Amino acid sequence: MKTYLLYLGLLIVSFWSCKESKKTMDVAQYQCVPCDLSCDKEVFDHEGKCPHCNMALVPIADEDFSIDKLTLHQGPGSFPMQVKTESGPKDIYVFYHMPENFDSESKVLIVIPGSGRNGDDYRDAWIRASEKHNVLVLAPIYPEPTFGFDQYHLGGVLTDLNIMEIATPVKGTNQVRLDESLLQYKTVPNSEFWIFDDMDHIFNAAVKATGAHAKTYDVFGHSAGGQILHRFAIFHPESKANRILAGNSGFYTLPDLEHPLFFGLGESPVNTKSLIKSFKNKLVVFLGEKDNASETGGTLLLSPTANLQGHHRLERGHYFYNFSKKLADSLQTDFQWKLHVVPGVGHEYKKMSAAAAEYLYSLDTIRKKVY
Repeated sequence: MKTYLLYLGLLIVSFWSCKESKKTMDVAQYQCVPCDLSCDKEVFDHEGKCPHCNMALVPIADEDFSIDKLTLHQGPGSFPMQVKTESGPKDIYVFYHMPENFDSESKVLIVIPGSGRNGDDYRDAWIRASEKHNVLVLAPIYPEPTFGFDQYHLGGVLTDLNIMEIATPVKGTNQVRLDESLLQYKTVPNSEFWIFDDMDHIFNAAVKATGAHAKTYDVFGHSAGGQILHRFAIFHPESKANRILAGNSGFYTLPDLEHPLFFGLGESPVNTKSLIKSFKNKLVVFLGEKDNASETGGTLLLSPTANLQGHHRLERGHYFYNFSKKLADSLQTDFQWKLHVVPGVGHEYKKMSAAAAEYLYSLDTIRKKVY
């Protein structure tokens, strides 16, 4: 009898233990996007921001997770994916919003955040437009400890860039002064390791996961995201991107085959033939009217070469566009790039996002003749 009771007790304990274990497993667990701090190891039971580093909290992926098995649901969400880099595969995180009326004919938009790498916030800034215009929004996060200035802002075309050692903040301003005479880096000739190819991979994964029929996508980026996208148009001219809105870039890589990287294209694989393809992209230099000398937001790089482009972002955007148009005219080639100035807006990603939604989707019917 005692043996029987002991056996029964063990069964009850085992039952409740399994039940509690299952309950724990059913609760979604989250970790912050890697920030190289101790909070990387903390586990949370809710979405949002990490209370320690303010990075986005993402679901902990199952060990058997595969991008080929990805499914997306209505509303906001996120998923991890691996991308190629020169030092091997690395993880990024894609935040998305699928509109309520999403169907196979819905449009797809990729949104590239600024230097804050806050793809979750940029995604949130597009939720209203996502629902209004029935657009699937995808906003990747490239964690800063893993993807430095050279791999993010400059698209991975360079590596071993010593910018942190030769850049000095100007006290009391948003400016950083760069000593170009000390600039050092290595070029990465293999385009598979550049960030630009990731845009098509993100798009392909989302299309496969949702059954969308879209063959192309639009893409918008602000600040560092704008830097990535004007370089995307130049270095990756044969992408699946349709309209490319590069917003409020701090400085530009000019389509200048003589001047070395990173202000020009010397020492890069880009040549006249590929530049002609780039000029046929639907790139829009998307500028805030008030992102001028009075703007104190963001970070503005100062150096002799950067200053030749202008003394603030609005000037530099105009310089980049005019330089590019003049070159295209000299090559007697088609030039599809546009310049658009958003009235009354400075270096503000939410207002620039709203203006981009208006430009891309509310005015679509009116602006068909533009492209």
